[in-house]
Amino acid sequence: MSNRTIRSLLALSMVIMLLSSLATCFIINDRDSADNGISSGIQAQSSMESDTAVTNSNPLGSYDPPIEITTVRNLSDVVENNVFNVLEDETLENNRWSRLYEEELGIKIKYNWVMKGDDVSDQYLQKMNMTLASGDLPDIIPVNAYQLKQLADSGQIEDMTALYKQYASPLLQQILTGEGSGAFDAATFDGKLMAIPQTGTSIDQAQLVWIRTDWLEQLGLKPPRSMNDVLAISKAFSELDPDGNNLRDTYGLAITKDLWGGAMGLEGFMAGYGAYPNIWLQNSSGKLVYGSIQPEVKKALQNLQAMYHNGELDPEFGVKDGSKISQMIASGKIGMEFGQQWNSIWPLQLNKNNEPNAQWQAFPIYTEAGDRASIPLKFGTTRFFAVRKGAAHPEAVIKMFNLHVEKNWGKTQENEYYYAPPDAESVWQLSLVQPAPTRKNLEIFRTLNDVRKSGDETQLTGEAKAIQQKLKLYASGSKEGFALWGWERIYGAEGAEGVIDQYDKNNQFLFDQFEGAPTPTMVERLRTLDKMQNEVFVNIILGAPIEQFDKFVQDWTKLGGEQITKEVNDYYSSIH
Repeated sequence: MSNRTIRSLLALSMVIMLLSSLATCFIINDRDSADNGISSGIQAQSSMESDTAVTNSNPLGSYDPPIEITTVRNLSDVVENNVFNVLEDETLENNRWSRLYEEELGIKIKYNWVMKGDDVSDQYLQKMNMTLASGDLPDIIPVNAYQLKQLADSGQIEDMTALYKQYASPLLQQILTGEGSGAFDAATFDGKLMAIPQTGTSIDQAQLVWIRTDWLEQLGLKPPRSMNDVLAISKAFSELDPDGNNLRDTYGLAITKDLWGGAMGLEGFMAGYGAYPNIWLQNSSGKLVYGSIQPEVKKALQNLQAMYHNGELDPEFGVKDGSKISQMIASGKIGMEFGQQWNSIWPLQLNKNNEPNAQWQAFPIYTEAGDRASIPLKFGTTRFFAVRKGAAHPEAVIKMFNLHVEKNWGKTQENEYYYAPPDAESVWQLSLVQPAPTRKNLEIFRTLNDVRKSGDETQLTGEAKAIQQKLKLYASGSKEGFALWGWERIYGAEGAEGVIDQYDKNNQFLFDQFEGAPTPTMVERLRTLDKMQNEVFVNIILGAPIEQFDKFVQDWTKLGGEQITKEVNDYYSSIH
C-alpha cells in the first residue's frame, strides 16, 4: 500500500469477510489433525447469530450451524481500484471471498457500517474513533496501533493469546512471523496478545525512482547514478521541453501536500541524502533517535526548496493530494517520481494509457557520492484485528486469517481465482483480512527470472503462474495486453522487483528500529507532532527560511518528542 493504493498486489488493505460450511476436509488434509471438539474460547452472549454453534477446533474447521459476525469496513481502496466494477455480479455482501468464508468456515458477515468513495481515509478514522468511544463495537474490529492501545487500555477487547496458539495454522504462523516478532510485539500489552496483526510484503515499501525513459532519450540523458544526477534530470525535464510542444509546461519531480507515501512520496528522495524521516534509527551510542529531526533532513529540504524555486515542482503541490498530482502524471506533465514497485500500475499506467509511446522504468537510489543508498522500511504492520469482549466466537477471525493464506499460498491454493485472476486484478482486496508473505513479490520475480533464463514454465504455480500469463499477454501486443504494461514494469526483465532484488542482495534495507505498541506520549502527542512536521517541511519547500527546520527540532523535542524518545528507548532496552 501511503497516500494511495493500487490495482496490483500490495498493501496497504483494510477489509473484512467471513466464512461458512462443510468442505473443510480438503483444506486441512495433510496439514493438521487437531481435535474437533468445542472451542475453549469465550462463549458469551453476542450479536453473533448462533450462540450454540459448535466450534470446530481445527484451524480451518467449520461452524455448525453457521454463525454471523458483525464488523465495519473502509471500501475506498476497493472502489477506487474498480474491483466491483470488473467482477460481474459480485457485491460487498456477495462475492467470491464472502462465499468462500461461508461455504468453508460457516461464517457470515454483517456490516454495521461501510465507508465508500474516494479519499475517505480521514472520514473512516473519525468514524472508527466515534465507534470506539461509543462502546457500541462490532464483533471484529479492524484498527490501527493507536486505536488498539485505546481498546486494550479500556478492557473492551478479548485476550487472543491462547486462542492464537490453539487456532493459528502452521502456514499462518510462518507468514505472520516472516520478519520476526515485531508485529506481535506491537499487539501485545502486559504480556497479552490483544489482536491479530496483519503483516504484508514489507520490503515492497522500498522506494525506487521512477523516470520517463522516453524523455531521457529525447534529451540525451542517462539514468541517475547519484542524487546530483537526479537533480540534473529534474532540471532538464522542467527546462528543456521533453514533450516537444515548445512550452515550458513540464515538471521534474512529483510530490504531494502529504509528502510521504507509497507513490509520489519523499522517503526515497530523502534517503539519497542519508535522511530517514518518520522512522527510528540507532545512533552511534546504541540509542534510538527519530529520523525526522536529524540534520540530514535539512539538506534534503534545501534541495527541494531550490527545485521548487526553479519551477521543477508543481507550484500547487502544497494543496494537492496524490489523486491530483497523479492527474498531472497522467497528462504527461511530470517525468519523475519516487515510489514503490506497484507505481507502474498506478499512477504511471494512466500516463501510458494517454500516451502509448511513453515509457517509465524504476531505478535504484544512490547517494550524492554515488554510493548505494540505505533504503528505509517503516514498520510495516499498520492494521490489527481485535475482537469485542464477550464475542461468542473470538477465534473466528483467526480462522479467517488461516483460510486467506491457505487459499492464496497453501497446499490447496486457488491463487488465480482468489488473489489476482486474469479478468480482475487485486481480488484479494475483497477479503476482510489480507495477511501476505513478507517477501512474496520478490520471490515471484526471482522465479520468473529463472524461467526467463531456462525457458521452462513447468515449475510455475499459483501467483507466479498467473503473473507469467499476464506478462505473456502483454508481450503479445494485443489490446488486452496493453493494459498489463504496469505488470511488465514490475516483474519483467527490467522490472521494479529487479531493483528490490539488488537492494536485498546488497543488504541495503534500513528497518525501523521501533516495533512496539505506541508509547503513552505517542498516543497523546505524536499525531500533533507529525502535523507540525509536515506543515514546517511544506513551508520550507515553498520558500520559508531553512532555519525553520532548527526551530522545528526544538519544538518537536519540547512538545513531547523528548519524552517519546525516552519511552521508546526504555522499551528498546527492555527487549535487547
